[in-house]
Amino acid sequence: MNKNNNQEKDKTFQKAEDILVKVERESKEGVKAVEDAAYKVSEVPPVRQAKNFWRGLGPGLTTGSADDDPSGIVTYSQTGAKYGFQLLWLAAFSFPLMAIVQEMCARIGLHTGRGLAHNIRQYFPRPVLYLVAILVLLANSFNIGADLGALAKASQLFWPNASFTILVIFFTIFCLSLQIFISYEKYARYLKYLAVLLGVYVVTAFVIKDFPWFQVLKNGLIPKISFNKEQIILICGIFGTTISPYLFFWETSQEIEEQIADGKSQKEMEDGVTDKAIKKMRIDVWVGMFFSNLAMFFIIAVCGAVLFPNGITNINSASDAAIALKPLAGNYAYLLFAIGIFSVGLLGIPVLAGAASYAVSESFGWKEGLFRKFSQAKAFYGVIIFSMLIGLAVNFIGLDPIKALIYAAVANGLVAPVILILIVLISSNKKVMGARANHRFITFMGWVATIVMVIVGLATIYSFF
Repeated sequence: MNKNNNQEKDKTFQKAEDILVKVERESKEGVKAVEDAAYKVSEVPPVRQAKNFWRGLGPGLTTGSADDDPSGIVTYSQTGAKYGFQLLWLAAFSFPLMAIVQEMCARIGLHTGRGLAHNIRQYFPRPVLYLVAILVLLANSFNIGADLGALAKASQLFWPNASFTILVIFFTIFCLSLQIFISYEKYARYLKYLAVLLGVYVVTAFVIKDFPWFQVLKNGLIPKISFNKEQIILICGIFGTTISPYLFFWETSQEIEEQIADGKSQKEMEDGVTDKAIKKMRIDVWVGMFFSNLAMFFIIAVCGAVLFPNGITNINSASDAAIALKPLAGNYAYLLFAIGIFSVGLLGIPVLAGAASYAVSESFGWKEGLFRKFSQAKAFYGVIIFSMLIGLAVNFIGLDPIKALIYAAVANGLVAPVILILIVLISSNKKVMGARANHRFITFMGWVATIVMVIVGLATIYSFF
């Protein structure tokens, strides 16, 4: 009897074991089927193309997005609040000028394997370069100060009881840590994902009820201008924050950083750049600048649609714009605007500090590059720390953030036309650029951008007298 029972138990265990083996086999087959399906989906042409397109974006995307830092948001918000949709056309007008300038900078970096300041140092009198580098450092430091304050204010939109002092100090340390202690590959990825968050300004328009799309599109295409001093100053501010000197240095040097990250040596970079690399760069730059100006367009449009009709015409900070939108456009618009300020602040501050350091370090022939460790480029990182500390101090010496931005605008107004002249001369010089020199049309558009910025610079300076 016991023998029969044991045999029955053995049969039962055997059946259970067979079932488990079958389940395990089927589960493995199921997992493999899911993995195969996921791989097949990833290999579907549209999906694969989207992945490749995203991977191809880099310095151009982050440079364009960094252009819409909190100081830029203030300028665009004030434009919409003060004049409604009247100046929306500036987004389309400035886009090709901005993209062409940044493309010239990127091409200089790719072809020569050297940063913009290094190339200026090689082909032009050094006193000109030293003056440019010092003005860029000062302008960026003031801008960093204003952006650190804006970042702290944006954080208080989420945490009202948080200390402004603690927040400013925290963000200073946080941004410095990113640049000093994180590898370039991880740092570039962080900047890239932050850049995507700029899209919240586009989304904001879609959460506002009865958004006047027809008027927005009409004013975006048809230029209008009132020739009064206040509007001219605002237009100068828009161009000053759109075609900014720090973007020139950052774009050029980031193209080199990307090449180094891909394993290229200095000699390989100096031997020239392939057509494929130029094409990739051009797509990256134009997409980045389009994304930047698209955000600018929607910031002006949202403030023009909500604040202007309700008589809210003075915006003194990016946070003011978000707060003003809340009772008029609802919590979603408020939160999206606040998220945008927060993300572009975290993106813009390291770019400002890094660009200043590239300009200064290359001017004096110091070792530079975020790909280097702190011990390998102490002077380079020292300039980053210096500019960040100046920015931090701006928030505690009684200097109003808006005044800091004004000083930065004056410095940019002085230096931008000079740098643009040098960029056009270098990028169109066949002795320097060889087959990668500007096409005649690009050179022409470069001079148009330069003339525009000369007018902007003179008008900005004139406005303070």
